[in-house]
Amino acid sequence: MQITFLGTSSGVPTRGRNVSSVAVRLPQRAEVWLLDCGEATQHQLLRSDVKISQITKIFVTHMHGDHIFGLPGLLASCGMAGNVSHIDIYGPSGLGDYLDACLRYSETRLSYSIKVHKVKTGLVCEDSEFYMMAAPLKHKVTAHGYRLVERDRAGKFDVDKAISMNIPPGPVFGELKQGKTVTLPDGRKIDGKEFCGAPQIGRKIAYCTDTIFCDSSVELAQNADVLIHETTFAHQDSDMAFQRLHSTSTMAAQVALLANVKQLIMTHFSPRYSPGNPILLEDLVNEARMIFANTIPAYDFMTYEIAPSHLA
Repeated sequence: MQITFLGTSSGVPTRGRNVSSVAVRLPQRAEVWLLDCGEATQHQLLRSDVKISQITKIFVTHMHGDHIFGLPGLLASCGMAGNVSHIDIYGPSGLGDYLDACLRYSETRLSYSIKVHKVKTGLVCEDSEFYMMAAPLKHKVTAHGYRLVERDRAGKFDVDKAISMNIPPGPVFGELKQGKTVTLPDGRKIDGKEFCGAPQIGRKIAYCTDTIFCDSSVELAQNADVLIHETTFAHQDSDMAFQRLHSTSTMAAQVALLANVKQLIMTHFSPRYSPGNPILLEDLVNEARMIFANTIPAYDFMTYEIAPSHLA
């Protein structure tokens, strides 16, 4: 499971950072789920290893421009990618009207279908391998954070061991793979658990932006492998954070600590901390690490891979 940051600036792009968008490559299938789509996201995709043609779902946190202005252009380009057949788009009320207006007034006709889903708290979508949850954040407009969960997988089935014990392949193997106890035609009772390796624990990603510190962020991020959390302001600029309902470095770290996550990745940085200013991005990182050590700052085109884990 790979996370690629396509934009890590808040509000406006800078020379080194575009506005918000994160791509998640799903393991074992050629599919990408996109989190937010700020202006010029399609340009960022072209400069990355992520394929536009593999995008099947887009999740929008809220209706501020630095999270949605890239959608119309990206959707138009997806139609020229060749093999896009359908994209599901999830977001707050008003997202569908916004996209309808953009496509209608620009006379853009997509060669594939899209469906816009209104996000509510709880389950957003699911399939046999993954599901997405949403929880409300605390911002100036309606905003939701997302939690992507990979379902647990059964351990690897030891085919060689089964064959060496003269267990007939076929439906019996399928039952044993599920850990069931099977009675063979010769009367032997075989416990499937003896042939299965340790289960693979599903990976979890939490994405919280834009928001000030809130309890629902902590709940959404519980025991996540990775928490991607906005860090718009430094701790000493907390007055601005409270006025604008954004998070400071220490707020993001507190969420990570309380949620018991494995890794915090900071993003959505204010341009005021670029080189040449009194407070630098390094200062925000150090502030966060004082509370939660496993903290790293995101940068555009950074890729972070979450390796699978197994029960001991």
